Order: sequence, then structure tokens, then C-alpha cells
Amino acid sequence: MAWETWLIYLVAVIGLSITPGPNGLLALTHGALYGHKKTLYTVSGGAIGFVILIALSMFGIGALLQTSSHALTVLKWLGGVYLIWLGIQVWRAPGMQLSAVDKVPDKSSSDLFRLGLLAALSNPKVLLFFGAFLPQFIDPTGDLLVQFFYMAITFAVVEFFVEYILARIAYSIRPLLENSGKRLNKISGGLFVLIGAALPISR
Repeated sequence: MAWETWLIYLVAVIGLSITPGPNGLLALTHGALYGHKKTLYTVSGGAIGFVILIALSMFGIGALLQTSSHALTVLKWLGGVYLIWLGIQVWRAPGMQLSAVDKVPDKSSSDLFRLGLLAALSNPKVLLFFGAFLPQFIDPTGDLLVQFFYMAITFAVVEFFVEYILARIAYSIRPLLENSGKRLNKISGGLFVLIGAALPISR
């Protein structure tokens, strides 16, 4: 993966990670209920779940590339359309309402890890998103395993730190997210639209 491509990927991953989603909301909730140290198990489970989904997407894409030399181009254009649609949905979404989150009983460390893992794996939209998102950055002439390593590690590290920060500041960030969540959605949605429009036509 070229350095410039990785930097664009990093910016896109940061935009995705700060967009309110099931795992971010779970990290916020568990941080408020159990403290940031115990929520590390929740965050770790979510990060591993995302790595598994990236692996499924990447190697499914790799198998498709072996059958057609034009498959990546088709995936890029289909993925670009999906990212634009997703960006519009995120732009129009209401702000996060954390006050509506149900309280949960005390959990063990293994329970928290499992909840984080399942929150990532049980969301079919994430797998669909990776299927549209990752082809924008894949070099078909490069080693797919190496590209998977860089993409998966980058996503897992960014997601881990974003969720951990949410867990640490769970109490103080609630008013900010509820008051400014709509603005955050517009920024993230605009980023997805930009990626969806620009990357399929780039080399």
C-alpha cells in the first residue's frame, strides 16, 4: 500500500470511527457504568470483531479478483455509489440520544469482551460497508495479505483508541454529543460522500 493511499485510508477510518455507531455507543455506556478500565474489554472485543469482518471482506474481494481482472473496477464503482448513499444517510441522521440508553446490570470482563465482539460481528451493515470501502484502497498488483495487515491494524488501532477515549470521558461527553451530534453527522456524512465520489475515478 502506497504511503499516500494509507494516509487517505487513515483519514477515512478516523471519520468512520467518530461516527456514532453500536460499538461507540456501547463503549460510552459501559464507560459510564463500569469505568474506563473495565471497558477496555468491551473495546478490545469490538476491535477484534472489526478485524474479522475486514478479513472476510478482503479475502472475499481477493477471491473475486482471481476470477476477473475487471472485478476491482466494478467493486470500486458499486462501492462508491454505496458510500455516497451511506454519507447521505449519515448526514440526515438525528444526533445521538444517550439519555435513552438502557442501563445494564453488572458484567464480568468476559461478558464485556463478548458484548463488544458481538456488537461488531452482528451488524451486517458493517460487512457491507467494508465490502464497499476497502476496494477503494486495494492495489490489485500488490500483496493482498500485506494490504490486509496494514488496513486491519490501522482500523483496529484507530477504533480502539476512539472507543477508549469515549469510555474515559463517558459522563462529560454526553451533553456534547447530544448537542452537537447532528453537526458531527454532517461532517462524517460529507466525508463518506467525498470518498465515494472521488476514489472510484482515481488511479
